[in-house]
Amino acid sequence: MDAYQRPQATILDQRLSEPRQFLQVVAGPRQVGKTTLVQQILESRKEPTFFHSADEPTLQDASWIRTHWETARVQTKVQGSAANLVLDEIQKIPDWAGTVKQLWDEDTRRRVPLRVVVLGSAPRLVARGLTESLAGRFKIFHLPHWSPGEMRKAFGWPVDKSIFFGGYPGAAPLAADETRWARYIRDALIETTSGMARFSKLYPKAKCLLVGGDGIALDDFLTQPPEQFLESS
Repeated sequence: MDAYQRPQATILDQRLSEPRQFLQVVAGPRQVGKTTLVQQILESRKEPTFFHSADEPTLQDASWIRTHWETARVQTKVQGSAANLVLDEIQKIPDWAGTVKQLWDEDTRRRVPLRVVVLGSAPRLVARGLTESLAGRFKIFHLPHWSPGEMRKAFGWPVDKSIFFGGYPGAAPLAADETRWARYIRDALIETTSGMARFSKLYPKAKCLLVGGDGIALDDFLTQPPEQFLESS
């Protein structure tokens, strides 16, 4: 799988070769290789690259974005050349779009040659942040599930096998053992996107979750850190 590069990589590589003008947004469902694709592209480039993921056990906030952004800025000054900053699972940061807008606009005014790529596995949340705060500043790059043709080239699968197991390259090596494959799909795709599952792990003794006012948007609850929905009594 590591040797296979999806055809979309050529397009994204071309965008990153252009003069800094737009924030690059790579969006798509979980486990389709967004992170791998971006890493493959940037490994072949000469300019410094800084890669950070918000998909960590500890909760992140806007300061997480600012800290990594500033580090990359400093390197553009030290190196005297362009650099790349990649922020993965960006939708997990509350008000990520407002923070990115501020930093991006600062770099534009100061002519800082920092190219920025953000990745997100919750397309609706990513799109919401883009339309609310970053209009005119981004190019979105949608990465879909792997097609049967891609699964054939990467793993030698016939079409019927791709249809049965789906376009998830991470699960492909487990297809010979359907029990292990099913466990991977459950753990990597289903449970990781469940807000209630994450809430239960963080608060095993909680008896209920009270939601009031206008309620919580489903997409927000399924993908955002559950702590932000809690109020101390």
